[in-house]
Amino acid sequence: MGIAIDRDVCIGAGQCALAAPGVFTQDDDGYGTLLPDHARGGDDPMLRVAARACPVGAVTVTEHAT
Repeated sequence: MGIAIDRDVCIGAGQCALAAPGVFTQDDDGYGTLLPDHARGGDDPMLRVAARACPVGAVTVTEHAT
């Protein structure tokens, strides 16, 4: 799956990091960011939960084409 955080939309609520702490963290300014191992995507079952938890819809999860 592909993961993206729209930094122009992110307000730093931290819901992504709470929902999927193995994938997301917050940077020094408090904005959501991906952990290095997930910068190109991932398969954590909590990814979609994290995307839905974002109050401003800054997190998107997409399926990679096979």
